[in-house]
Amino acid sequence: MDDAATVSAGDIARLGGVSRAAVSNWRRRHPDFPRPVDGTPASPRYDLADVENWLRRNGKATETPALERMWQRMRAEGGELGLGHVVARAGALLVWLRDGDDEPLLPGVTERADATFVELAEHVAGEYGHAEAFELLHARWVAADSRRLRPTPPDVGARMLELAGPAELLLDPACGTGGLLVASTAPRVAGIDRAPDRALVAAARLRLGRRDAALSGADAFDADLPPADAVVCDPPFGERLDSDGPWSYGAPPRGESELAWVQRCLRAVRPGGRVVVRMPVAAASRRGGRHVRASLLRDGALCGVVAAGPDADLWLLRRPAPGDPRPSTLLLAAGGGADRHRVRVDDLLDDTVDVGPRNPARLDPDGYPARAHALTELHLRPPPLAPSGRAHSTVSLAALEKDGAVRHLRATTGPTPDATLTADDVRCAGPASGPAGPPRCVRVAPGDVVVADGDARVVDAPAALAPGVTGYRPDPRRIDGDLLAGVLAIAGGSRAEHRRAVLPDLPVADQRPLGEALRRLADTRSDLHRAAADVAALTVRAVDGLVSGRLSPTQAPVEAPGPTDTATLAGRPGRSGRTPS
Repeated sequence: MDDAATVSAGDIARLGGVSRAAVSNWRRRHPDFPRPVDGTPASPRYDLADVENWLRRNGKATETPALERMWQRMRAEGGELGLGHVVARAGALLVWLRDGDDEPLLPGVTERADATFVELAEHVAGEYGHAEAFELLHARWVAADSRRLRPTPPDVGARMLELAGPAELLLDPACGTGGLLVASTAPRVAGIDRAPDRALVAAARLRLGRRDAALSGADAFDADLPPADAVVCDPPFGERLDSDGPWSYGAPPRGESELAWVQRCLRAVRPGGRVVVRMPVAAASRRGGRHVRASLLRDGALCGVVAAGPDADLWLLRRPAPGDPRPSTLLLAAGGGADRHRVRVDDLLDDTVDVGPRNPARLDPDGYPARAHALTELHLRPPPLAPSGRAHSTVSLAALEKDGAVRHLRATTGPTPDATLTADDVRCAGPASGPAGPPRCVRVAPGDVVVADGDARVVDAPAALAPGVTGYRPDPRRIDGDLLAGVLAIAGGSRAEHRRAVLPDLPVADQRPLGEALRRLADTRSDLHRAAADVAALTVRAVDGLVSGRLSPTQAPVEAPGPTDTATLAGRPGRSGRTPS
C-alpha cells in the first residue's frame, strides 16, 4: 500500500479532538499549517504525515491511533472508486491473521498487503479484536460511500428478520456487505452480491463473527441459489434488468426490477418457505406491474404488505406448497405495523390491484368500539407540584460523566440480547418490541436510562438499543435514574445537548422525590402518545364506517371490549411493568 495517505478537514478535527471550525481557524491563523495536496478548493485534502507533524509541533495531538492510520492508508490507496476493493482486502487480511487459513473467502482472492500494513493491522486487531476492528473499518466505509452502498436501515432490517421468522438457512440474494445476514440469528446464512468486493466484505464480516456462511460474488438471476428456509432481500430500487426469467407470475416491466426480485426470491425458497422483500412504495400500485401483483394474489404467494417508513414497504410472501389453499385475505399494516387489518383478496383484484397499506379506506371500522372505550378509560395523573421558595445548585451531565457518576453507553460485542428497544418503545413506555439485537450493539440493563426523540425513561429489563436510542448508566448510589430521565427528556436530541443538561446537585436520597415526580410526568406523556395514536386510528375508522354505513351514531355508551379486544386495543404493547404512584 502507498504511504502517501491524505486526510480531510473532518479527519484532522478527529485527530486533534476539535471541531471542524477549529481546523478552519488553524488554517487562517497559522502560516505553517500544511498546504492541500489533493481534493478541491471546497474539499481539500492534506498529507497525513505533514498534518501529524504539525499537530505534534503545536501541541494539538498525540500519536495517531492505529485504527485511524490504517483507515487513512486504505483511503489513500483505494481512492473514491477503489476503496471497496481495499476494504475487502483488509477483511481478508484480518481473517488470515486470526485464523491462519490460506483458503480464500471467495474464489480467486489471495492478495496480501505489504509487511508494514500487515504490522499495522496486527496492532489494530490487538487493540480491538479482529472482528471489532473490521466492523469499525466497515462502518467508516459505509459512512464514506453510503449513497452507493445503500445499507438497509438497522430498524428496517430488524423488522425484516422478525417477519421472516426462524430459519435453519437464511438467504439474501442481494446481500451487499452482509448487513441483514450479520444481524440475523440463523444457524446458517448464504448471500450473493454481483459486486465481488461487497460479497467479500460480507464474507469477512461473517467469518470474523464465526458464522456458518456461504457467500458468492455473482448475478443472483444467473446463480444457482441454495434452497433456503427463508429469504430476506433489500434489492436496488429502480434498476433496469435484462434477465429473461423464468417468470412464474408474469414478466415484470423493464422499469420495475423489484417485481423481478420478488419472483427470484420465491424461486430460491423451499415450498412453504417465507420471503420478505423491501419494496418502494410505488411498487404496490404502479399500473405496469398490476398483472404481476394479481398473479401473486391469486396464487396465494403475497401474504401481506407492511409500511416501513415513508418511502418503502415490506412485502411478506410465501412460496405455496402443493395442495395449499389460497388465502382469502391479505394482511396490510400501516404506521410501521402498529395498525394491522386484513382485506379480502377478491376486493383487491380490480383494475388497479393496489396492495399499498396506507389507503385509509381499508381500515376495518369494526375496531371502532374497542378504541373508543380505551379513550373513555384514560385517566391522566400528573404529579401535584407547588412553589418551594428555594433553589438548588446544579451540575452538568458532562461533569457527572467526567466524575464517573454517569456513563454514556457505547456499542460492544457480546452475547446476543433478547430484544431491541426502539424509539416507539421509549415514547410509549412499552417493553422492547424489536427482535434480538446483533452481536455488536449498545446493551442496556435494568436501571439504565434510554433517550429517544424527546422522551426518556428507566428500563427494567435487558435489551439492545435500536438506532436513534441513546443509553446512559447512572451510578445508583449517586444519581437517581428517574431524575436523569426526566432531565434528558427535554434536553434535546443530540449527544452535545445531553452533555449540557443540568441536574440538581443533591444527595441521592433528596433526588428520589424529584425523580418520582418526573416519572409520573413521563407516564402521563406516554399515555398521551398512545392516546394520540388511538385517536388517529379512531378517526379513520369513524370516517370509513359512517360513509360506508357500517357505523351509525348512537346515544348508547361505548361498550367495554372483550378480553381479545383489550389485548389489541392500540395495536402495540402497553406500558412496561413499572407501577405508577
